[in-house]
Amino acid sequence: MDRTAPNWDPAQYLKFADHRLRPAVDLLGRVDLSAQGTVVDLGCGAGNVTALLRRRWPDRSILGVDSSPAMLKKARETLPGVVFVQADVGRWQPDAPVALIYSNAALHWLDDHASLFPKLMGMLRSGGALAVQMPRNHGAPSHTAMVESAADRRFQPYLAKVLRPNPVARPQVYREMLAPHAATLDLWETEYLHVLEGDNPVVEWTKGTALRPLIEALPNELRADFLADYARRVAAAYPPAGDGRTLFPFRRLFLVASAH
Repeated sequence: MDRTAPNWDPAQYLKFADHRLRPAVDLLGRVDLSAQGTVVDLGCGAGNVTALLRRRWPDRSILGVDSSPAMLKKARETLPGVVFVQADVGRWQPDAPVALIYSNAALHWLDDHASLFPKLMGMLRSGGALAVQMPRNHGAPSHTAMVESAADRRFQPYLAKVLRPNPVARPQVYREMLAPHAATLDLWETEYLHVLEGDNPVVEWTKGTALRPLIEALPNELRADFLADYARRVAAAYPPAGDGRTLFPFRRLFLVASAH
């Protein structure tokens, strides 16, 4: 994937599998696919969403694409009947136009969306669809705390190059990108309220996603100090509720665009 995408740990990512799956289901519910052809799960990860696509379209060819060998190993073990390809998600090209490119929580790792999204539309058959969900929670404490911790003089030299404070634009920006290339375009945002268990669970959540490339960029001797600084900030921003659980609001952007 993009140079900033982490080396994924499937076990860490799947700690919150139920919470992470709900946006994928919500996106899938808005896809009305009329075109025939292959269904692609772009950035398929461990294949838990690919399974939903196979269940929805059991008679179609399903293709999973991801750059992570660890994630693809898990996907192949879970779904032996599906073809999975290791490839840079931003550079992957299908052999022929496809019916659906579905991407759940992957494309925010890529830069230059103004070029990427029209290119993806060009890979579709007539009547095909591009369906995308991306986190847009980067203005929330879960993510701004990373920037604040990274500003510490101990960490800043290592992390300045990997910080991406705003990788996903406002919905209006994607409308401008896609409207000239789409027959129909549906854009919306949802803020989920996740109820999490455990001690400082938002840290465990981000350790599986946005925090991972920052930890990887640090020397081993600084990782524990950085994580402790970040965890302190997050604990203050997301204190446990009266029942001991932590409420974690999380905003996501969705789009479904159909090809002419």
